[in-house]
Amino acid sequence: MTPGPRHAVALAAASAAVAVLAACSGSATSNTSSAGKPVSGGTLRVIAASGPDELDPVAAYNYTSYGLERGYARQLVSYPTTSPTVSSGTAWTKGTTVVADMATQVPSASNGGITNNGLTYTYHIRQGVDWNSTPPRQVAAADFIREFKAFCNPSSPNPAPGYFTSTIKGFASYCDGEEGHFGAKNAPKATAASVAAWQDGHTISGLSAPNSLTLQVTLIQPASDFNNIMALPFVSARPAEYDKYLPNSAGLNQHMMSDGPYQLSAVSPGKSWTLTHNPVWKQSTDPLRHQYVKEIDETTGGSSQQTVLTDLQGGSQDLAAADTGVPNQSIAGLQSSHDKRLQIFPSTNDYPYLAFNLRSPNAGHAMDKLGVRQAIEYGVNKSEVVKIGGGPALNVITNTAIPPGNAGYQPSSLYKTPGNQGEPSKCKSLLASAGYPSGVTLNVLYATGSGNTTLFQALQGNLKPCGIKLVSKPDANFFTDVSNTGQTNQPGTFDIAITDWFPDWFGSDNGRTTVQPLFETNCSVGTVNVGCYSSPAVDSMIKRALAATSTQEADMLWHQVDTTVMQDAAIVPLTSSKTALYASSRVHSATGGVNFNTLLQNSDYTTIWLSPNTP
Repeated sequence: MTPGPRHAVALAAASAAVAVLAACSGSATSNTSSAGKPVSGGTLRVIAASGPDELDPVAAYNYTSYGLERGYARQLVSYPTTSPTVSSGTAWTKGTTVVADMATQVPSASNGGITNNGLTYTYHIRQGVDWNSTPPRQVAAADFIREFKAFCNPSSPNPAPGYFTSTIKGFASYCDGEEGHFGAKNAPKATAASVAAWQDGHTISGLSAPNSLTLQVTLIQPASDFNNIMALPFVSARPAEYDKYLPNSAGLNQHMMSDGPYQLSAVSPGKSWTLTHNPVWKQSTDPLRHQYVKEIDETTGGSSQQTVLTDLQGGSQDLAAADTGVPNQSIAGLQSSHDKRLQIFPSTNDYPYLAFNLRSPNAGHAMDKLGVRQAIEYGVNKSEVVKIGGGPALNVITNTAIPPGNAGYQPSSLYKTPGNQGEPSKCKSLLASAGYPSGVTLNVLYATGSGNTTLFQALQGNLKPCGIKLVSKPDANFFTDVSNTGQTNQPGTFDIAITDWFPDWFGSDNGRTTVQPLFETNCSVGTVNVGCYSSPAVDSMIKRALAATSTQEADMLWHQVDTTVMQDAAIVPLTSSKTALYASSRVHSATGGVNFNTLLQNSDYTTIWLSPNTP
């Protein structure tokens, strides 16, 4: 998903002692019976490992940032919080279906919002949605156009522009123009004033505002998933005041505005973020959020997942941000004690998977050789990965590039091994045939963290009998370095990366978000296609799938991409993981305790209330 995938939560080690399980599984008061009438007041305390990477919706692309944005940055359409506990059925369908947010309705052909043979989408903005400016003023269609124009800024561009350049008329040429302007020889320095001046002086032909409360978007070709794209938090309104600052800058972070129920009232970068009530927000204009708690305080300092769990159990913290989580080694104990504060929610993802750096010159360009990649496919023990990730309660083994539950998925196992435990003899034979009869040494890059270290050590043990020696390269700046294509073709770079991918949306029409970012040719800095995989055949299939006139036709093409990618051994899929959340006994929601939002892959702070008479 992006440079620095928004979903990075370190895998925790699974080899903890039984005593640790016992310590984590003491009796606990259930809060699932507390569903009922919400109460107001109190401070929701959220503990994070490192907190949000960005506050500006243009650049933010991780769940921890999304969690705070939910309070102060609204979209035209979004997803409701429904707390689904299974990956099928009414709750899951509802939680993965786009609904109206700031728009009065989700555009469709039946309501007249989609016209011109599927090329024009019209969004009408609700009256009474105001900025917390002085004095308050109505959010307008021009505020959304301003946000789109900021996507290609030279300072901190949007990390997933392909969603927009491949759909909205004129978007690609607009971005090319801005890039050329600021990247040209003797180009002006990118300052807040120069960037704003260029953007204000240019238009995107596919975006217009017939009136102040109507946004009209014209597409290059019909796109049945366009409302899903518009539901991404990137597509938030952007006030004119932001032109005073470079996007995603320290100055802007101290002057963020709000059109949601909460406003950022204090920001201490890397340490704490405080949200308080936005006094101009009106519940009547917001069908998705509430203003139950008086304040939301997010602080860093979660030194380990186990420490975070202890804090939640003891009540000194209420929720964990998306950059931490329940330690996998504690899941069994919490379940056996029937601790109702633990909830496991569905997801479908490539978490984790191995990406091959096809540009690496190491070991005679070993990663460019199909036989070496196929050897690794056969050598990995996926059953062991499941144990490390918390067991079958949290993980299912994957053998396809498209994980189960996504558009184009069909069960397949091209590199099948007995019990998914690997086949060292096959691995060794393929390695020898590829020109490495005496073995090969490969560098493995991964984000720092005990869980990733444990996974690396397991992979190291899996591949040693094949003759593959893995060298550890833990990296605190993993999500920047893994997609730094200016360096990933240099000697000593990584050969294999332990990474992950969660779709930006779920449901039957999400092929674009599970295939295009990972496998379409794209070797630019910050790419999600971190191995720089490129296949003209795959590119053609993706282009045809995006232009398909039916989901059946698109699904067939997405599956063909999956088959080709696995034949090329571009990645090693390992598991698809569920999300475990835990909350203090103070936390309540419409479904009891901790809730879940599929867009956030975490709790929705704006739909939670706290036990009465608590601080």
